[in-house]
Amino acid sequence: MTRRYWNINLEEMLEAGVHLGHHIRKWNPKMAPYLSAKRKGKHITNLVKTARFLSETCDLLFDAAHAEQNLLIVGTKKKVADLVFRAAIRARCHYVNKKWLNGMLTNWPTTKMRLQKFKDLRTKQQTGRFDRLPKRDAAILKRQLSHLQRDLGGIKYMTDLPDIVIILDQHEQYTALRECIILGIPTICLIDTNCDPNLADISIPANDDSISSLQFILNKLVFAICEGRLEALRNPIRKEEIE
Repeated sequence: MTRRYWNINLEEMLEAGVHLGHHIRKWNPKMAPYLSAKRKGKHITNLVKTARFLSETCDLLFDAAHAEQNLLIVGTKKKVADLVFRAAIRARCHYVNKKWLNGMLTNWPTTKMRLQKFKDLRTKQQTGRFDRLPKRDAAILKRQLSHLQRDLGGIKYMTDLPDIVIILDQHEQYTALRECIILGIPTICLIDTNCDPNLADISIPANDDSISSLQFILNKLVFAICEGRLEALRNPIRKEEIE
């Protein structure tokens, strides 16, 4: 049972197309408990259940943000990259919205080395050291910096593994999900009608292809995170409470 009111309106969910699933031929039978009907050859997600899972997820993210846990949002489809970026900036979360590099989490020591190199190159650029190098050498370093910005720009301030990972597309981000499973990092997944709800720790049944659907879900999650961060400022968690 959700502990807070997150203003999740079923009519707004309908307008956003959160309920619209894939063609019935593409469905995953494990999604049966989350579906309510078939319409025009497509499965329809049960929005009452979506609202309940979304509310419970907002509760969890509120608590996580209040406890100042590190959150990572992952969504690399071209059409959602900007949504992920804006949501992460607003909620002060880490993010990956361009490309998930194999081993980004499971090979964390290597990722940390690349992050340090990224930091060093940014410092050199900001202090004008590139300008004092031969053009060819400066061009090589600028190209390296550009690639690191693309691959690691959203996690440049991440100093350790995330506490929770939010994944917007289970199929597209299966490598990221698998790394989280291996490491035991809790995951929150949007699950469309063709997904496996058992792979994520918390699943939110929803259309993961529609921009309006993703925007609706992200808005609720980000609001919960922001509220949790505000609560942390008003009522910080004492060390003895965590222990």
